[in-house]
Formats: sequence, structure tokens, C-alpha cells
Amino acid sequence: MTDYDVIVVGAGPSGSISAKTCAEKGLSVLLIEKRQEIGVPVRCAEGVSKKGLERFVKPDEKWIASEIERAEIISPSSHRVVLSAEKAGNEVGYVLERKVFDRYLAMLASRAGSNVLTKTSAVYIKRENGIVRVGIRSMGEEEELTAKIVIGADGVESRVAKWVGIDTTLKLNEIESCVQYLMTNIDFDPSTTYFWIGKKYAPGGYIWLFPKGKDSANVGIGVMPALAERDAKWYLDRFLKENFPEGEIVEVVVGGVPVKGAIDTAVSDNVMLVGDAARHTDPITGGGIVNGMIAGYLAGLTAYEAVESGDFSERFLRRYDERWKAEFGESLVRNKKLQEKMLKLEDSVLDRLIESVKGIPIEEMSVKRLAYEIFKKHPRLFWDLREFII
Repeated sequence: MTDYDVIVVGAGPSGSISAKTCAEKGLSVLLIEKRQEIGVPVRCAEGVSKKGLERFVKPDEKWIASEIERAEIISPSSHRVVLSAEKAGNEVGYVLERKVFDRYLAMLASRAGSNVLTKTSAVYIKRENGIVRVGIRSMGEEEELTAKIVIGADGVESRVAKWVGIDTTLKLNEIESCVQYLMTNIDFDPSTTYFWIGKKYAPGGYIWLFPKGKDSANVGIGVMPALAERDAKWYLDRFLKENFPEGEIVEVVVGGVPVKGAIDTAVSDNVMLVGDAARHTDPITGGGIVNGMIAGYLAGLTAYEAVESGDFSERFLRRYDERWKAEFGESLVRNKKLQEKMLKLEDSVLDRLIESVKGIPIEEMSVKRLAYEIFKKHPRLFWDLREFII
């Protein structure tokens, strides 16, 4: 006997969907969050595709800040290409109020039957006789709980992964250092998200603007420490001084985003990792909400099957690896290859690439079409990536 069938560590979107799925399947579930308030602090640009979101929840105006129609990619010399929201990828469609959205998902997990504890941290994990002993510190008090399965949804700094020996190590070229401001008094189209690319703006990353209504927007940057000579804030502040000098900053968030690509495995005996903890973020965009929710659902489904079978071994849980890799593993591999290629391009080349695809109708332009058109016009440059593009 154990205290719970499943303990989920971390109440972000991937953790809450994991807990909700397990509870809906009839498992006893504990969802813990180290912060006293779920969804705080916000650590992402808050963009998500409509299709990806609606796969799991019905959109609610309470946590939808903006509905996006298009995405605009801007080269170092201000050449622009525009993509429709439906075809721009997993980060374009809605801009969320993550503080409200994350709490909403946690409430869905609670309504499904999960116990939810905030201001509660996991302090250790020990496996013993086929079960897991989880030390927690809640409201300053420590206790030990037991579970059959632990789902690690504890973000980029995942301690669950370290405790059970799953290799999620990040090199300097596998992580983005990010800073984001919530800003007012700036001029933008509230139906458009903007991406500035190139070393001029953000070495190893890009600058983004995600509208949050008509009068405010998330403006942020991700840079790769291995390539940047200054910290992320320096590049962002320089950009804002040149482009939005009258802008007012009302909130600041910072954090790291893994851009490692697909890892070999996200499981060990009794344990599965989801979301940022499993490096499920897109290597090009750094976005991970949709992949995290997909992984959360698949981990919950696999946990149910493991409890039903009484088998919590790594061998059994590998079916979770097979599932997330079938859903989005190929895109992680492909986009990591593309990212590595893009990092080698000089800004003058990026200008030529973007300029060469101008004029394609927005309704026909998608990320895949963009890559294909660039390949057609510059085959020698991307010949080694042809299997991912054609």
C-alpha cells in the first residue's frame, strides 16, 4: 500500500494535465507546487496555438489576453515575412494570462480528484521495494509520502531528474537565457506577434513581442550564453532604446529555457518527466506549453496503465517515451538540426533568406512552407538538412 498512486511534482501546465489525467482514470493523486501561488512568477512569453490549446481545454476569456491572426518575422535589415496564426506553429494563436491559466488547470486537476498542495517542495526521492518514498516540505513541516509513480514536472532545473539519474544535462549551447518585460506605451498591431532574428538583436536566439490586448505586450529576448558577449538584459534594453524609447516597463521576469532537442529517455523506474523537465521545449522557438500538455496527458495515461498492471519498471514506462516521441519527438530532432544550422548563419545571409521569400500570400505561408521555399532558393546552403525539409 502507498499513500498515493501518483505524486506529481510541479503545477505548471504539464504537471496539472498529468494530475488531471491520472485522477480522471481513477488513480489517487497528489499535485505539489513549491510556490505559494500557482502560475507565479510567469516564465514564458505566454503564446500558444489555438489547435494545441483546444485539444485539452475550451478557451475562456478569463485567461485569454489576445487572439492572434498573424506572425511577423523581421530580419536584421528589417526584411519581413508574415505567417498566418494557424500555420505559424505552437506559439502563435492565443496569448494567455498564465497566472490565471495555470491556476485554472490546477483547479481542473483538483475537480477531477487530485489533492493539490501549494508551498510544498519535494526534498528527496528514494526508491525502495518497487515504490517511491518522497520527502516533502510543506508550510515549513517535513514528512515522507509513498507513491507507485512520480511524475516530474519541476521545470528546467528539475531535481526529480537528478535524484533518479535521468540525464537531462544542458550544455551552454542547449539553453537560452531569457528576460521579458510587460510593457505599455508602445506601438504595435494587437493581432500580430513579432519575432526579430539575427545576431544583431539576440545572439543565438531572438526578440519577441506578444500582444496582451491593445495597450500592453510581452517584449522579451532569449540569447545563448555560448554565443552572447553580454547578458540577455543588455541586448533587450538596447533594442528597446532603439525601437520603443517611450515604452514603460511594468513587470520583469527572467529564466532559462532548454533548447536541447529530444532526449533519449524521460523515464526511470517509477518515474516519468514531462515538459521543461524532459526538455520538451521547441529548440527554435523555446515554446513548450503545447508539448508540455501533450506529454502530461501521455504520462498520465501511462501511469494509469502501470498501476493497472502493477509494473512500474523503466521497461514498462518506456511506452511513455514511445508516445511523446511519436507525437512531437521528430519535430524536436528536426528543429534542433535547423537551429544549429541557423546559428551558423551571418546576419547578411538571414537578410537574403527572408527577402527571398517575400511576396508569398500569407494564407499559403507556414513554417514548413517557409523552410521549403528557402531550401528551393538556397539548396546548397541547406543541402545537409534536405531530409527534414523536403
